[in-house]
Order: sequence, then C-alpha cells, then structure tokens
Amino acid sequence: MERLQKILARAGLASRREAERWIVEGRVSVNGAIISKLGSQADPAKDSIKVDGKRIKPAAASLYFAFHKPPGVITTLNDPQKRPDLTQFIEKLGNRQRVFPVGRLDYNSTGLLLLTNDGELAGRLTHPRFGVKKVYRVKLSACPTAEELARLRKGIRLEDGITAPVRARVLEKLKKNAWVEIEIHEGRNREVRRIFEAFGYFVEKLIRVRVGPIALGFLPAGEVRPLSQSEVKALKKEVGLLTAHASSLTAHSRGKG
Repeated sequence: MERLQKILARAGLASRREAERWIVEGRVSVNGAIISKLGSQADPAKDSIKVDGKRIKPAAASLYFAFHKPPGVITTLNDPQKRPDLTQFIEKLGNRQRVFPVGRLDYNSTGLLLLTNDGELAGRLTHPRFGVKKVYRVKLSACPTAEELARLRKGIRLEDGITAPVRARVLEKLKKNAWVEIEIHEGRNREVRRIFEAFGYFVEKLIRVRVGPIALGFLPAGEVRPLSQSEVKALKKEVGLLTAHASSLTAHSRGKG
C-alpha cells in the first residue's frame, strides 16, 4: 500500500503537491469511492484509481529532460487562453511526451526548465524546504549599487515577507544597463523580478541558467535534451533521494565491472 499522492506522482501525472491538491478537491477515486483525505492509501497493482473519472496508467519509465524555454511561451501543457505553451516542444519527444515542467518561468522569461514524469523528484525540486539553488542572469535598466547588493545578502522585504539571503553580482556594466547574476533558493512567484523592482529597476531580460547541479549551457532556445544518468543522480542527491553513500557504491561497482 502507498499514499495516493505518491502513486499519482510516480505515474507522471503531476508533482506530489499538485496531486495532494487534486485529492483535497475530490478529483481522485479508489474503487469508485471519492477520496478527499490526505494520507489515504491504495495498492496501484490491485485498486482502480481514477482522476477526474479516468483510470490512471501504471507508472511509466522515469524520463528527465532539460529544455531551453524561449520568450512568449506559457509554462503549462494546456493554456485556457490559447497562448503558446509547452506542447509544441514536448511533441518533439514523440511517444515520450508524458512529462510535465518542474516549476515555472514567466511568459517573457527564458532559460532552463526541467521536464520529467518523476513526480517525487519534481515535488522536492520545487519545495522550499530543500532549498534548491536557481541561478539567473538579468539585464536591468541600470546598474545596482554595492550597497543594494549587500542588502540582498541580508534579505529584503517584499509584500509576502522578507526574502532569504540572496547572492548577486554585477556581470557587466553597460552605458545605460547592466547584466547581473542572482542566485535564489526560495522559489517565490516572480521573486527575481520583484526583488529588483523593489529597488526601482526594470528587468529587461531574465534568463535562468542553472537549477541545482544542472546548467543550461549552450542548449539552443526551443530545444530539449535528455539529462545524462550522472545529471539525474546529481539532482536526486541534491534533494535527498540519493545518498552520497549509495552514489559512491554505484560508482565503485561500475568501476569494478
């Protein structure tokens, strides 16, 4: 027996947090009975588990991809307003398209977006408790001062509370603009933009270049690439799904073979 949210996440339908929301909303049933209590369990091998009346399929093989999101794309698989979404890019994966985005990037933001059907990993990567670092390169309307960057390291007040300490540095100072690198790990909605807006700066461009151990690198905009086995292990280790001991044992056995 397993918790329902874990079964739904492993089936690649959603992250565990989203699966919990589905349960609370009464969208999940087991053997014909609506389940709305978190912590409820089922046996995926024996029970008929449905979401919105549709029976879920057994967990598929785990898939992991890096995607370079271009501007003007909504980070969803089905936008009610019919704006460009991720579907056109995920269709390039052919029959492996049952993946969903890990977290979000704003409509006009670009850069690294992870795609997977591993709900367990996705849930941990987006949960503030695990503090996964995300690095952005931001083009601002002016160059922030050393004092302002120092204030970021102590945290600043936004409308939803004081931020955790933020690391930021100026990469390039232009005549009127500046490129700044910023590292956050809270994952608040539009956090990077709101941080700089609090200082009176306008964000002209925002590019996410790293999520935990995974870098965007030279992946062209609009392209998708599979993560390597070592990258997947690094991600799992980042959020406690793969211990350092297990990782070293795997490497040792591979070397002996």
